[in-house]
Amino acid sequence: MTRSMSLGTPGSRRRSRALAAVVAGGLFFVACGGGDDGDSSPAETEAPATSEAPSTDAPMTSDAPGTDAPVSEDGPPTGPEMLIGMVNTEGNPNGLDFPDLRRFAKAAFEYMNSSGGFGGRPVKFETCVAGGTPETSQKCAQELIGKGVELVLLGLDLFPDYATYGAANIPVIGVLPILPPDNTAEALFLTGGNATTTAVMAVIAQDRYQAKTVGMIHADNAGANSTAAGVQAALDKAGIKWKAVTGGDNETDAGYLGLMKAANADDPDILISLYADAGCIGTIRGYATAGITKPVLTTSICSDSDVISQVGDDANGWVFVGGQIERDTPEKALLQKILAPYIPNEETGEMGVEPADVKTTALGLGGLGTVLTMTLRDIAAQMVAEGTEMTGQNLYDYLKVTDGLYLFGGITPLDCGAAAPTYSSFCSFVFEATEYKDGAVVSVENGKLWDSIPLLP
Repeated sequence: MTRSMSLGTPGSRRRSRALAAVVAGGLFFVACGGGDDGDSSPAETEAPATSEAPSTDAPMTSDAPGTDAPVSEDGPPTGPEMLIGMVNTEGNPNGLDFPDLRRFAKAAFEYMNSSGGFGGRPVKFETCVAGGTPETSQKCAQELIGKGVELVLLGLDLFPDYATYGAANIPVIGVLPILPPDNTAEALFLTGGNATTTAVMAVIAQDRYQAKTVGMIHADNAGANSTAAGVQAALDKAGIKWKAVTGGDNETDAGYLGLMKAANADDPDILISLYADAGCIGTIRGYATAGITKPVLTTSICSDSDVISQVGDDANGWVFVGGQIERDTPEKALLQKILAPYIPNEETGEMGVEPADVKTTALGLGGLGTVLTMTLRDIAAQMVAEGTEMTGQNLYDYLKVTDGLYLFGGITPLDCGAAAPTYSSFCSFVFEATEYKDGAVVSVENGKLWDSIPLLP
């Protein structure tokens, strides 16, 4: 184990550690996904990229979340076809491979094409696979522009070619900023990624626990170190002293116990753990074995049912930043309907499950595709209902300046540019949290939303 000190001054396929280096922590808060500290598993719904499912076409009636504008779902749209492009990273030999994000976005557009469209227009969806290099991202930008797209969506693209999009006057909307150039790009990101999620950890430490000192543990790898640096910068801004203890990607039970004891050695007010998956189980058990009773902040990954089923009441005192509880809403039912044909049946291995069997809080990285497309669908419906023509540029402009918009589900408000100029492309800054209490994972303070802006580094 190694230590560093600051006194408050400035059951699934394994995901590659490369994922942690680029999107560490960026998914802590998304209802349909989780984060990664360097060695974690995708959600059990992730399916092979080669499997494509037919679209659903049964009509449904619902309202756009967070708006008063009705969404027409009476049948296929009648407006002019809209060509939309998406760039997503897949097939990188270092393990950067996120096909479900593209597949689930495609599923959403196929649903729209049978049920009211995208702002009343049918969508032709063109996708380009980037390979995790600047050259492949640039090639995708040129390819999509050459095809005449009027809007580009970013899945997980490490090196978006903003200059090429800008020169062609093509608006760009993404779901998750990854690297620093994204923060101030000429683009809009529906979420704030690592910067906002790590800041919320410090906000909760300060506001809920009035913490003055923090003991932290995390794995010693590129992704975990990056995430930890974000938390530490936010703690510094809050004037909270911290000590970090680092361990291996995978530790024995004795190793996790040692890490928890070392982080708690100076009797800090609270602890923060950035381990995931098996590390969640190991750290929670180590915490209980050590007899520690003070609060622990961790990521929403550790609230997964597979973790809680193994640790049980040992998780008392643990708070999961960015976690959300299941809510039976029209949006959840719609999402289950759209994605059911795209989820592998665990018994048969074939594609397709009953809608009720789709776990909307466990869609992994693929869930980002539906968060992106379905959020924009609802915003487009409101925009058109107010009398604005549906175009890619109009949608971008409307998202950028309109108050009262929400991420799909109607819980998380969108406020693009609220943290400009440092984070001018970000559109959401608040998160829910959950905690283990009385034998269950429940919402903290009745669904309170914690604002990252005050402690953004």
